[in-house]
Amino acid sequence: MNQSILAILFDLDGTLLDSNMENFIPLYFQALSARVAHLMPPKEFVVQLMRATEAMMANDGTATNEQVFANAFYPLLGHNRAELEPIFDDFYAYDFPDLRKYTSRKPEARPLVQRAFDLGYDVVIATNPLFPRTATQQRLEWAGVADFPYSLVTSYENSRACKPNLRYFDLVCEHIGRAPAECLVVGDEAMDMVAARVGCLTFLVPGPATALNASVPEPAYRGTLSDVMALIER
Repeated sequence: MNQSILAILFDLDGTLLDSNMENFIPLYFQALSARVAHLMPPKEFVVQLMRATEAMMANDGTATNEQVFANAFYPLLGHNRAELEPIFDDFYAYDFPDLRKYTSRKPEARPLVQRAFDLGYDVVIATNPLFPRTATQQRLEWAGVADFPYSLVTSYENSRACKPNLRYFDLVCEHIGRAPAECLVVGDEAMDMVAARVGCLTFLVPGPATALNASVPEPAYRGTLSDVMALIER
């Protein structure tokens, strides 16, 4: 076990799960808007969904992401939550699983997560908490890593900030009782690497969504999931 690192915060999409969110999100929006097409035009629905998502991204920490989303979303739609929530529940139960075909497993992901637990690290799924818990749980299943006793899996129900807001990383560290300097953030995007600003160590696993500019702190490490394995075993 790497003595200075006591917790590992894994990003999910593009890191443990082979998925390109730039392709995935439009397909997700398309499938979700089809569910409510009898109530409003899909294009209009997607516009309001984007607005409510932006409200979540700007969460000041006074409410959960779920509360911020609901307060922004349902008034924009002109339909109340009690009317729409059963439709969304059905969507996540029956339609969201179909989106699995746009993702694939990374063969190194499960052995890496297993090894992290075997070595005694606190392990967190630090996925951007814009989705409800069921959507995150399903994507963990697609990645083949759903059945571990994580210290925390961030979702919109239990989070009060989103990446790249630094409060997100502070709140995760606080939740697991670890100082940022004891945490390694493993991800594929700039929104993961900014964790260095709160004192976390960062490990970049480059992929299709990787786009770091000069304002993003240089990752402490970079490489493949196999390289992450080598690091945590040191």
